[in-house]
Amino acid sequence: MASAAEQLAANMNIGSFAKATELHKRLLFTLGALIVYRIGTYVPIPGINSEAFLQFFQNPDGQRGILDMFNMFSGGAVERMAVFALNVMPYISASIIVQLMGAVYPPWEKLRKEGGESGRKQLNQYTRYLTVVLALFQSFGIAIGLNNSQGMVDAPGVFFLVSTVVTLTGGTMFLMWLGEQVTARGVGNGVSLIIFAGIVAVLPGSVARLLGLAQQGQMSAFALFFIAIMMAAVVVFIVVMERAQRRLLIQYPKRQEGNRMAGGERSFLPLKVNTAGVIPPIFASSLLLLPATVAQMTANANLPEWLSWVPVVTAQLQHGQPIFTALYALLIIFFTFFYTSITFNPEDTAENLRKYGGFLPGIRPGKRTAEYLDYVLTRLTVIGAAYITAVCLLPEIVVANFGNSLYFGGTSILIAVSVTMDTVAQIQSHLLAHQYEGLIKKARLRGRGRGVAPVRR
Repeated sequence: MASAAEQLAANMNIGSFAKATELHKRLLFTLGALIVYRIGTYVPIPGINSEAFLQFFQNPDGQRGILDMFNMFSGGAVERMAVFALNVMPYISASIIVQLMGAVYPPWEKLRKEGGESGRKQLNQYTRYLTVVLALFQSFGIAIGLNNSQGMVDAPGVFFLVSTVVTLTGGTMFLMWLGEQVTARGVGNGVSLIIFAGIVAVLPGSVARLLGLAQQGQMSAFALFFIAIMMAAVVVFIVVMERAQRRLLIQYPKRQEGNRMAGGERSFLPLKVNTAGVIPPIFASSLLLLPATVAQMTANANLPEWLSWVPVVTAQLQHGQPIFTALYALLIIFFTFFYTSITFNPEDTAENLRKYGGFLPGIRPGKRTAEYLDYVLTRLTVIGAAYITAVCLLPEIVVANFGNSLYFGGTSILIAVSVTMDTVAQIQSHLLAHQYEGLIKKARLRGRGRGVAPVRR
């Protein structure tokens, strides 16, 4: 028999969506915030020679390293050197650092576990402070690089350095605030939606480049058809794997309450196949692309003889190279296991089950439950690591066959599909909440209609 929530979900239609006025306001607010973000990606920083920088960025002979990934996440803001060029990447890095420190640094671990709402707010404040530090550091590096480049800046000097640092850092802080507003007053996770909007914005240009290669004869019609089928299959595969989970049965014992027996309910503990999300490919990409970026920045420098091996090594860390592909796969697997161990603690879960009287059938509460959860989670993480590695390596195989001019990031596909699924789920939850409120109001009206007036004594 279907539950009440499943019955409401089955009855959701256009009419129920039209009546959800609160959801309309949230959707409009989210859309307005994303429009503001997209406008900011076209506003260049003061003093930059936009045409010269764009010509450098689009040079097919250049190895831009990590700039390509940042440009993809920022919706093309990097190639235009806009005020939102840093995007929310400093905020994401700060969030990951604070989250990792919250698992290994005792004072922050205490805040995370025992601090409650105030502890969560304190950690969020630390994340904001760290975001400012990282944004200042990255924007200063960009300002120095642009200031020392011939023809990139109209008037190089101290004023350009200061204005660039202030502008890029301010852009990141504004996007961080905008993302928090979308999370609170809109639909979905604000920061994830900002990254999603950037990825979707560069998608038409990628498709146009692909069609241009086919039109110029650099790619056959069969190869174009194969790539289209491959991308569709990857999206379907991601949807299936992101929804896949292992549901562990949890039993609660019966207890005596007066003259009747209560309890004895059953529930499920869902364990996702991909617990780490999109963090592993992001970390792996950053770690591998950073050496290539450093090599590009020092390409014209006179390296000492004992560093003559650096260009040779970094040349192998490019897309499509066998060493790059092998290291990329190993790093994704490593970060998948590492981040899963940080985000899910079997001992804490087992202790919470024991505290509330729940247990896994056939497994003793406490240590044995924690060991069983760790065993199941390890097997699921093996599958999740293989899944993420396959999704991210498939584009690398395409790059190896068609060159660097054609690159579909597995990370971008994962983010786009995952954010879409999460946002749709939140819209459905808002519709369910609206329908619940309607049912409650109808029940109250019926109760008043059948009610009996109180008797006066």
